[in-house]
Amino acid sequence: MTVNPQNPSKPILISLVEDNAKLVKSLSTLINSTPDLRIHSTHTDAENALEIIPSAPPDIVLMDINLPGISGISCVEALATRLPKLRIVMLTAFENSDDIFASLAAGAHGYLLKSMEPTQLLDSIREVAKGGSPISGSVARKIVEFFRNKPKKSESSLSISPREEEVLRLLAEGYPYKQIADAMNLSMGTVRTYIERIYTKLHVHNRTEAVIKYFGR
Repeated sequence: MTVNPQNPSKPILISLVEDNAKLVKSLSTLINSTPDLRIHSTHTDAENALEIIPSAPPDIVLMDINLPGISGISCVEALATRLPKLRIVMLTAFENSDDIFASLAAGAHGYLLKSMEPTQLLDSIREVAKGGSPISGSVARKIVEFFRNKPKKSESSLSISPREEEVLRLLAEGYPYKQIADAMNLSMGTVRTYIERIYTKLHVHNRTEAVIKYFGR
């Protein structure tokens, strides 16, 4: 069972910033029925989230983009400024490039779609708690496509080996470590070693930064 990495005896605490009452109810039921996760608070708009969350921060915030009043992206930026250690993930129906990059630039640690399977959402929450930056597969492909279509710079290629690039492409498509290991017929330890090397070579700290830096080089 995955537990709160800051305190293994407690579940991971999650706050929802979402104005759809039906979705809040279904997400709350899903999360609270999972032993290692727990709903900490719910907020129907950014204004309420900005008032309440800083005084009693959760471990993770799941943030909608299209909120009444202040947008979810602006709320991320404000929370990230006030609580730099807070892990914030967009959970939205929007997957256009402008929203994706604006969210990541504002300080979001991941970008997930509401249409994803419940088990994938729970796994992504656990990944965030461990320091990861989950991105839904279709969103990751949009990021890769965006940078592939940009004119190439004349600078020399970064020193990523073909094998490391294969790992990086699977990361970009949203594959978790285990699926990367299965797809490449590698052990989990070898996959982690490849990823550590990639992060070191690119001078980044997570999946999102690696994908953006490498494919946007």
